[in-house]
Order: sequence, then C-alpha cells, then structure tokens
Amino acid sequence: MKSNWILIKNGHVVDPANNIDEKLDILIKDGIISEVGKDIQTNPFVTVIDAEGKIVAPGLIDLHVHFREPGYEYKEDIESGSAAAARGGVTTVVCMPNTNPTIDNPALVKYVTDRGKEVGLTHVLTTGCITKGQKSEELAEIGELKNAGAVAVSDDGRPVLSPSLMRKALEYTKMFDIPIMSHSEDLDLVDGGSMNEGYMSTYLGLRGIPKCAESVAISRDVLIAEDVGGRLHVCHVSTRNSIDAIRQAKKRGANITCETAPHYFSLTDKAVDGFNTNAKMNPPLREQDDVDAVIEGLIDGTIDAIATDHAPHDKDEKEIEFALAMNGIVGLETSLGLGVTNLVRTGKLTMAQLIEKMSVNPAKIINIDKGSLSVGKAADIVVFDADNEYTVDINEFASKNNNCPYDGMKLYGRVDFTILDGNVVFER
Repeated sequence: MKSNWILIKNGHVVDPANNIDEKLDILIKDGIISEVGKDIQTNPFVTVIDAEGKIVAPGLIDLHVHFREPGYEYKEDIESGSAAAARGGVTTVVCMPNTNPTIDNPALVKYVTDRGKEVGLTHVLTTGCITKGQKSEELAEIGELKNAGAVAVSDDGRPVLSPSLMRKALEYTKMFDIPIMSHSEDLDLVDGGSMNEGYMSTYLGLRGIPKCAESVAISRDVLIAEDVGGRLHVCHVSTRNSIDAIRQAKKRGANITCETAPHYFSLTDKAVDGFNTNAKMNPPLREQDDVDAVIEGLIDGTIDAIATDHAPHDKDEKEIEFALAMNGIVGLETSLGLGVTNLVRTGKLTMAQLIEKMSVNPAKIINIDKGSLSVGKAADIVVFDADNEYTVDINEFASKNNNCPYDGMKLYGRVDFTILDGNVVFER
C-alpha cells in the first residue's frame, strides 16, 4: 500500500517520547507525520487505516541483528532479514559486523547501508568492528567507519580479549561519540561449554558454561569504561551478577547502557531438554533466578533496551549434535509478541515502558532521530493488536531460516501494519 497521505484513525497511540498514551489519529503527508490529534478530518483521497482497538507506536528499533550479508547469504541476506523486520514491526535495525569478510572498513559499511536502502523494507544501519578482522590484535579505523555511516563499533560474536585494547578502544571512540557494543565473554571460563552450567547441563551430560564467564567479562568492561569515560553498551545481558554489576556502575554515574534479548526473559535452560538446538544460543539460556533478574533489570531501568540478537542458521548447522550446533535463534518476528505476552500482560511493564525499551531508548543509544511520533518526524510506525492471541508458525517467517524455539507457542501482540517513511511495507 503506497500513498502520499495516510490517516491512521481511532488507534491507541503510545508515544513515550512525547508522553502520549491515548486514543488519537495520526496524519502522514509525504512520509512525514503531519498531525497527531483527535478526529482529524481530511480529503477523500487519503488512504485510511482503521486502527480501532489497536496500539499505534513508533516503529521498533532493534540494536542487534545478524543479516549475514556479505558472505553468509545462505543463512540470511539483507532482503530476507529486512522482510522479517517489517513483519515484526521493526523499522530500524543495527547489523553486527561478524560477516565474511568482517565489516572493518568503510567500503563494507557503505555496502550494507546501501543494500538496505535498495531493499527499502527497514532502515538498515550497521556497526563496524572494534578490531581488524575481529582478531583482538589492533584497532580498526574507527573514525573512518563512523564517517562511512557506522552507528557503533562491536566485535559481536567475539569478545575483545585484551583489556588494554578495550581501554584504547573506549578512549578512541570518545572522540567520535559512538558506543562500543561489547560482547563480554571470558572464553577461558567458557572452556568448550555449550549450555548454561547447572542442573540441566548435568542432566543432559553436556559441558556447561558458568555464569561468571559473562559476569566476569562484563565487570571488566564496565570498570574500564568507568575509568576511561567512554560509551559502553553491553550486549545480551543474561545473568543476575551481570545486571548487578551494571546497576552498581550506573549508580556511580558510569556512561553505560545495556540490552537483553526476549529469550532471556521468556525461556530458561529447560528449553534445551531433549537436546533442542533451537534453544542453543550465546550467552546460553539461564535459570529462573536469572530470568527474574532480567525482568527486575527491565523494571528498574538497569536494562535500557530489548534487542533480538536475530541469528539465522541453516538447518544443517542446527540439526546436528548439540555441542557442535551453531549458537543463535531468529527473533525479529516474535520479539514484540514476547514482550507484550511476558512483560505487559503480566503487569511487569506498561505498554509505554515496553515501547521505550524497544524504540525510544535504542534510538538514544545509537544517537538517531527516531523513536517518536512527533510532528515533523519521519513516519516510522507500527500498528498492532495487543489483545490478539496468535500461534507462532515458523513456516510463515520471512527469514531464510526458522531456527526458533517458539514454534507453536501462543503469543499476544501481532503486527498488523508496519509503516516506513510513510509507506506501508507490511500489512497482515
């Protein structure tokens, strides 16, 4: 559906950036939000979307996706990943740089963002590498990466092994005012493990990964960032001690943000039972106490954002022995439903707080002018029914692969419309 003018009528507008949480209309002209108010009247040539009984919110911003292009297009590419984002109400994504070759030079930053514009289903942004080739040996040309359009730097998929190199990176990025998105993990403590260390790993006879493999590394990075003063964003936090370390650092005034993923507040390591490789990810699924801690962190603001860590893999990489299977799940098409079902409908967060975690705060973290429904801003909007129960069907996914542990699960909050720059890019 394309129109120069679109009127969204009768929807419940949730726009935390402007403290709006009420039934209103939104008029879009030539891709820009022109008016937000009650009973907006217009001409008969306007395309009208009746949003009665539905939530109208800023398009979601996912800080952490793997679109796999260049190099691993058999898993996902920018076109299929963008289609998955549109189906999930996500209007901006930030790609991780662990492609082949890694995104450690300006040409590849430009390639990814240009491909995203060519596809035109979501705004595709990207990180560049912290270190050349993600080898933790020398810093990438961070200034050139930023000038080419990178919104952050990350070695996601790999930690920065050297504390002194992480310190230099944080010092250097201060000049460019971009965050380091840290995959904080102590590989020595991981020691070949393939799931969370605990009762389930013992029961299944799998080598476990201790929780301190994450919390020790996060504590290191947090303390370095505190000392240097750089902008640290910690990816995919999943344990109580990790969240406590970030909480205490924030109380001391550290310039730190963090994200978690929907699977860390909706699943425990019990999902691995039966050697279910679709529940294998890194960091691994944890125990109920950690799930509770993640939710507490979302409630008290320690955790700033919810990001999917969308990580498609081919069936041949998942349907093998558990210890050898690749880490990761697809998440773009279920993230909103998991948030609505597990956080809003349970009374843990309000709808406004969920949208803040999935749109407003992510925009602030990467310093982009999005995440609101302000007049004069680009019309990136999601319309969804928070009361509509649906069953997850992986066969409907737009992603090239469907490595997902939620197949058959009942969720609430299915996306009806996704609008990008005033154009409807998905309609159910």
